[in-house]
Amino acid sequence: MIERLAYVRNWIFDLDNTLYPASADLFAHIDTRMTSFVADLLQVDRIEARRIQKEYFLGHGTTLAGLMTEHNVDPYAFLDYVHDIEMDVLEADAPLAAALARLPGRKIVFTNGDRPYALKVLERLGLGGSFEGVHDIHSMNLRPKPQPEAYAGLCAAFDIDPAESLFVEDMARNLKPAKAIGMTTVWVDNGSEQASDVDRSFIDFHIHELNPWLHHILETA
Repeated sequence: MIERLAYVRNWIFDLDNTLYPASADLFAHIDTRMTSFVADLLQVDRIEARRIQKEYFLGHGTTLAGLMTEHNVDPYAFLDYVHDIEMDVLEADAPLAAALARLPGRKIVFTNGDRPYALKVLERLGLGGSFEGVHDIHSMNLRPKPQPEAYAGLCAAFDIDPAESLFVEDMARNLKPAKAIGMTTVWVDNGSEQASDVDRSFIDFHIHELNPWLHHILETA
């Protein structure tokens, strides 16, 4: 293990576009269904629905959080609808499973999606047995990343010391609250970032793909 990371006991990973490559484009299917949900709910065309969807995402952390705040949307109905997608673009990732198995300490998924969806993705990737647990949007009491309460809840639920933790995420803005409480941060810069904030001072490691980086740190004496 690379000496700089010898203290890490808790390896925390985002799910979408982090544990699988953004090039798989799975989230694009979810994104499309979110647009359809907004269009049907508000009776607007898809262009306006898309604008509202992204406004809520940027302003509230997730589209769902915006819809709940502004329109009292049932989160279960929304999540069931947007996650009703095929996952045939995902393939089992044996090298990633092997790397995760070699990491010393605990492995946890921290996602703004829900647990049923996360488990389907993990199973499809061949990572069904790779993680101790999944901290999902319901575990966050529907207060998503990057809201600070989401990170506090994660730490409380798994008895995590942030100073012994590393968080890997493709959305840079979701790393800022993690850094604020003492976590080491890893940004997977793969083109999925949607926020325009150019501040990256809270990022400890800037990578483009998870798999090569994990194998690199595992092989570095």
